[in-house]
Amino acid sequence: MENRKIVVNIRNVVTRLPELRFEEPLNWVIEEGQQWAVIGPNGAGKTLIADVMQRKFALKEGDVTFGYEGNVCDLVKSIAFKDIYSLADCRNSYYQQRWHSTETDEVPTIEDILKDDAGVGDYHEVLSLFGIEEFLPKKLIFLSSGELRKFLIVRTLLKRPRVLILDNPFIGLDAPSRDVLVEMLWQMTKLKGVQVVLLLSDPDDIPGMITHVLPVKQRRCLPAYSREEFLKQTDLIAGLFPSEKEGDAHGGVFSLPVEERKEPSCHLVTFRMEHVSIRYGNRTILKELDWEVKNGEKWALFGPNGAGKSTLLSLIYADNPQSYANTLYLFDRKRGSGESIWDIKKRIGYVSPEMHLYYMENVPALNIVGSGFFDSVGLFRKCTEQQQQVALAWMRLFGIGELKDRSFLTLSSGEQRLVLLARAFVKDPDLIILDEPLHGLDVSNKKRAAAIIELFCSRPGKTLIYVTHYPHELPACVDKRFELVKHT
Repeated sequence: MENRKIVVNIRNVVTRLPELRFEEPLNWVIEEGQQWAVIGPNGAGKTLIADVMQRKFALKEGDVTFGYEGNVCDLVKSIAFKDIYSLADCRNSYYQQRWHSTETDEVPTIEDILKDDAGVGDYHEVLSLFGIEEFLPKKLIFLSSGELRKFLIVRTLLKRPRVLILDNPFIGLDAPSRDVLVEMLWQMTKLKGVQVVLLLSDPDDIPGMITHVLPVKQRRCLPAYSREEFLKQTDLIAGLFPSEKEGDAHGGVFSLPVEERKEPSCHLVTFRMEHVSIRYGNRTILKELDWEVKNGEKWALFGPNGAGKSTLLSLIYADNPQSYANTLYLFDRKRGSGESIWDIKKRIGYVSPEMHLYYMENVPALNIVGSGFFDSVGLFRKCTEQQQQVALAWMRLFGIGELKDRSFLTLSSGEQRLVLLARAFVKDPDLIILDEPLHGLDVSNKKRAAAIIELFCSRPGKTLIYVTHYPHELPACVDKRFELVKHT
């Protein structure tokens, strides 16, 4: 049997900090030519393994070694959803900055950033392969979340790492972009010698280029398999992603924390847009758009990355100042007729990738959920005892009650998404806007969240706008669709 060169060797690792430890010493070997998927539920420890590989933690026992000379920062690169924080100094920006910016702001273009990073030989080849030439002139802040993800991957590949770790890379990408990403990673592994490690929460996301799978559950590594063998392990996969979580009441039959209103909202039109156009400099995002959504209707909003879905939603949620320059009605009232932003927001529950990116409060998760009562990014008012109880009830409904005292920033990306989903529902809104709501959730949590969404929307007077690149994830109650086209 041929002995392959070891690329990464994690031997008997125990981290110094107990909160960062696995249940037993961590062991994992990556050999030359292997492409791995680390798969498990939200909070299982996938990101911890990636951080150990990058030597981010002090060790009590064991070591991490590499089969190639060089600095670990150059040998191993990782991309996660939260890495977008580092772009354009997002820590100093605020949630609505994207909608208030202009083309003249001092924000670099994509081309400026990539040219600084790239090796001359790779630049045009990689850009062409991933099809991002069209947004090279764009300012960084105007990219959609899907475009930002593409940009991060391209930027990292241009640095030619030996091992590339991608944390749930397919979320936020439309179907053509997902196909392009798989093809691009395949080409890179063949042509450049890059070895890929994907951190995944759904077995359906394991692409054909993967050769090996490491299952992880409750901070414990299970035996590794070849990709083909893992996909045959139906009992193992069912155990990783059970249909019902431990502690679910009534066999997975949910009841909402809030009672049904005796008199649901009586407005006729939840929102109506008439000939809405949005431009930034010489770029047209939305053009002569007409859309009416009546009280109680359930809509799917579709469109490729960069088509303007988030821009459209920012108009409804009163984050975009260009709503005043357009004809827009919300809850039977014309926008700009005297209502405040807060009058609008108090009737809307909202979760989106953009909101997730800018939610960086180092406070307990329960406070994040409670901030939904006040529509603030962060909790700036103290919840009443009753509001705290309602917030905790929503967390328990989403299966994250035990996380109530954990700092939001210490949670996994999937756990953070569940917290923000609970936040969206906490005030019993008339309109619920869910932009990629299952973004980063494992199979079990997707089923749970989908059941909660369906139950909430079955109540009178609840209007739903649901955005997704995965039509099969749409709730059964959705019976209308609106599709945006991308303007060039």
